[in-house]
Amino acid sequence: MNHHKFTITQYNPKYAEQTVEMWRDSKEQAIGQKEIHSFENHLYFLKSILPEQFQIDLALIDEKVVGMIAYNEREISQLYIHNDYQGIGIGKTLLGKAKEQSSGRLTLYTFEVNEKAQRFYEKHGFKKIGSGHENEENLPDIQYEWMSK
Repeated sequence: MNHHKFTITQYNPKYAEQTVEMWRDSKEQAIGQKEIHSFENHLYFLKSILPEQFQIDLALIDEKVVGMIAYNEREISQLYIHNDYQGIGIGKTLLGKAKEQSSGRLTLYTFEVNEKAQRFYEKHGFKKIGSGHENEENLPDIQYEWMSK
């Protein structure tokens, strides 16, 4: 995989469709099941619901959305990287931004089936603190926590 230069930018609605496409593909790949929400609902969630509580940042390569994160000072709500651009530091960079702007502690949930995500979070200092959170996919999940030193 050649290392593309990516840039991190604040979410802009002009990237909404691309972001949702990438998010859905990445999530479906990660959990091995089809996205349960329609594209329209997902788009509405990104445009109207998510920004109320979370800062959203995107990773771009030549105006193409290759990653997204939604976070506030206490939790990470979403972190998805384009399937073709994983392993080049995008996730680590986005996570770094969330850590910098955090209160010193961040929690997140990840699906139990998503072992790749668990390895990623554990590598970056997150520890398992719980499981069994209710989610719409009805999949078992794991809660992680990171604390600054």
